[in-house]
Amino acid sequence: MFVQIRTDNHIKSDAGANARLEEKVRAKLRRFDQRITGVEVHVADMNGAKGGDGDKRVSLEVRVNGYDPVGVHADAARVDNAVALAADKAVRALDHALGKLKSH
Repeated sequence: MFVQIRTDNHIKSDAGANARLEEKVRAKLRRFDQRITGVEVHVADMNGAKGGDGDKRVSLEVRVNGYDPVGVHADAARVDNAVALAADKAVRALDHALGKLKSH
């Protein structure tokens, strides 16, 4: 599974932070590893320097082999929390989408 992390110019990004976020995404989506070809993680600070609760937005786009991409987003005060929430939403969306396919 290929995981790509992108951040806006308000989010501090370095190799260590990206590796930590990538591992969090991989751990959450591990059971779909054979079906997922790639994951794009977009991290943005919605309020910039103003701050505020829930101003970090993470959008995940999960590409599944042979199916339409699944996109979700989550907001939180911290980037790590927003990534975890978005990954949990992606798991539920994949369960729903792939479960429907198995039943047909």
